[in-house]
Amino acid sequence: MSAWIEMVPVEKATGFLKEMYDKVRTPHGTVDNVMRAHSLRPHTMDGHVTLYRSVLHNPDNVLPFWFLEVVASYTSIVNNCDYSFTHHFENVRKLLKDQPRSDAILACLRVGQPEVCFDGKELALLRYTAKLTAHVGAMEESDMAELREAGCDDGEILEVNQVCAYFNYSNRLLNGLGVTTQGDMIGYYKGED
Repeated sequence: MSAWIEMVPVEKATGFLKEMYDKVRTPHGTVDNVMRAHSLRPHTMDGHVTLYRSVLHNPDNVLPFWFLEVVASYTSIVNNCDYSFTHHFENVRKLLKDQPRSDAILACLRVGQPEVCFDGKELALLRYTAKLTAHVGAMEESDMAELREAGCDDGEILEVNQVCAYFNYSNRLLNGLGVTTQGDMIGYYKGED
């Protein structure tokens, strides 16, 4: 079982659901369980995939994709969402192409100490990510000043805000419905063979 609710198998989809499954296919050609979880209400899948692609895979983002995947992974670690963490830290590994650095990043994020692997702008953005995820009600305007002092511009702050906000949504979808990676092709990016 890959979720606590019914998920229509891809091969049994018809009509709008089939259209949506075709729209959400990964570069591997598969439909991940995160999208299949919407199968009983495919209109929500449409909104989900549009938001996902706009915040994490849009070429107009200026922060490196590997770092946005770190933000996604850190949000998911803070939320104890193994599904998103498993997929998105695999993306970090594929994009960085540096096993020792990926291992070090994983170790520091797991213990909540991004300062071990990051500094400057990246560290400030990861601290912002953790606070926005775990203490959303404590956010203050002074948080923006700290980010700007670290060298972030408002567009970069917005990029990280949107990735973090999206993963807080997605983590709750996944954890709230018991969605697992069973049957998924892990990671979005194709590895070099």
